[in-house]
Parts: sequence; C-alpha cells; structure tokens
Amino acid sequence: MLSEVTTKNDHLFLKAAKGEKVDRVPVWLMRQAGRILPEYRKVRASVSGFKELVTNPELSAEVTLQPVDILGVDAAIIFSDILVIPEAMGLEYQMIEKKGPFFPKTIHTKADIEALQIANGEDDIRYTIDAMKIVKRELNNKLPLIGFAGAPWTIFSYMIEGGGSKTFSNARKFLYEKPELAHLLLDKITKSTINYLKAQIHLGGANLVQVFDSWAGILPQNQYEEFGLKYIKQICDELSTLNVPITVFSKGATFAWDSFSQLNCQVLGVDWNIDPEWARSKAGSKTLQGNLDPCLLYASEQRIEKETIRMIEKFGPQKYIANLGHGVYPDTDFNKVKFFIDAVKNYKVK
Repeated sequence: MLSEVTTKNDHLFLKAAKGEKVDRVPVWLMRQAGRILPEYRKVRASVSGFKELVTNPELSAEVTLQPVDILGVDAAIIFSDILVIPEAMGLEYQMIEKKGPFFPKTIHTKADIEALQIANGEDDIRYTIDAMKIVKRELNNKLPLIGFAGAPWTIFSYMIEGGGSKTFSNARKFLYEKPELAHLLLDKITKSTINYLKAQIHLGGANLVQVFDSWAGILPQNQYEEFGLKYIKQICDELSTLNVPITVFSKGATFAWDSFSQLNCQVLGVDWNIDPEWARSKAGSKTLQGNLDPCLLYASEQRIEKETIRMIEKFGPQKYIANLGHGVYPDTDFNKVKFFIDAVKNYKVK
C-alpha cells in the first residue's frame, strides 16, 4: 500500500512541480540543511563524523527540519548523501573532514562488479527511510518532503575514481576502455537507485524525488547520451506510475536539453550557467527549477533582491520553482540566504 504522498492542500511547491497555477513562486535550496545554519553545526559537533549524522534517523530528521523553521523554505529535503547507494551495494565509503568522500576500494574488474549486490533500498538504507518517517510526522502535511538520489553516472564516477576529482579521468577512461563493464555497473546502480527511490516514496512518504547528476557536464554529448541519460530515463520511466513528481538536475549538460525535454519527469533543474529564457524554450511543458548563482549570496542585499527579481521574470512565475543553480556554499551567511528566500516570497505574481 502506498504511503500518503499529497499534502492537505496540495502545497504550492507541488502545484508548481505539476505545472498548476500558483499565486506565489515556491522556493527551497539545494543543501539547505547544512553548514550555513548554526543549529546544524551544533548537531554536527555532537557526533564523530558526517556519516554518523546521515545514518542516525533522529538527528538526520532534526537537521532536515531546521531550514523549514529557520529559513521558511517551501519544502524540506531529507538530509542524506548520494553515496549511500554504493555503500548499500557493498562498496564502503568514508567521508574525510575537509577533503570529501573516499572509497578505500574501487571498481576495476568484472569480478568487482559481480561482487556488488543490487540494493533493495528498504533494509540496506533503512536509516534514511526511518528519518523520512520522522520528518513526515513532524511536518504533519504542512509542507512537502523531497527525497533524492544521485544519478547513475555520478555514482559510477565515485565508485571508479575513489573520491572527488576535477576531471574524473579514471571514470571517463573506464567508459572508453571497458564500455561493456561500464554498462554492467551502471545497470546495477540504476536498479539500486530505482529501489531506493521507490522506498522513499512508498515507505518514507516523499512527495517529490530529485535525481542529481552532478558530473553530467564532464562527458561529451555522445557519451552522456549512452552512459548518463539512458539510465536517468530508466529511472524516470520506472517511477512515472507512482504519481509523485520527479525532478532531474544534470549540472553542466546544456548539450542534452533537447533530450531532457523528452524525459518522463515533471521538473528540470537549471544550473547558473544556463539562460532562463533559453531553458524555457527547450523545456517544453516542464516546470523549471533554479538557477541563481550561489556566489550571488555573498553580495549585498540590494544586489540579491535585484537579481532574484530578474531571475523570476526571466523564467516567468508559473511552472517555476526558485532555487540556486547548485547547492548553497557552506560559508554563506544564513541571513543572506533568508533574505533571498524572502525576496522570492515577496515577489508579486501578476
């Protein structure tokens, strides 16, 4: 039986995602539950590491709810990490302070791939599902809850590379040297991701799910179509019957927007390098989300307000969700973040 996945009045965030008319532009932020908030830093200091926070349902729920109360965003997004998928598949990762993710073991051979399991998303990432249940109870249908996962290509990149990289040259080399094995691994990641997102919807009560392809832009178009977009399409097609909107955010993949418009999803994320009017011309009937430059939040309040209004008017206030063009930077003054959110809320839809 499906969990309840609508809010009492079908909140304006979901209305916008579904392309319905709204009387105000909804707004939330990628990485809104994080280091910009002193309250988050306090919770983070109470545990030994980032992963302990991710895997503790009570604390994960607490930091998920913080921006709802403090910043006044129009949706909560579950506090988790995209790398829970490879770990659930059997490839452990570590989160090194001030350096980022690190995989002690990486994927090289067919035997490495065959040793991985397909995550079921319910039991092997239970901590996230349990955190979502807590959040849903606390929200009491007043605001929607966003679930998420990393796109298969981005997850693949970390599993091959072993950590962050400017070029992901090892992952890209793998596509050229071992394309059959690449597809074998991507297929397992995709099936794991579908299971996980279904669990977030069925068990966690996600009202919308977002797929993040952070490293889409490092591939040439032909490779992205084959090794990236193909698997995002599978995810969207598989989830399309669940009556929960899907957002696809592929950073830097301007070349693929004609294909994005054909995906079985409702919302497309727009990074800050893309002109809103151009994105609108390519998006067909889809809702767009984005795309303020995260660095703009270092500017004066006057500049933030001016650029926020400009952004909304270029996208148009309907079929639009205000956000940044990527995650908010951790050293951003949360007062500036709050000012941006209020600027969106104060915009009068004509």
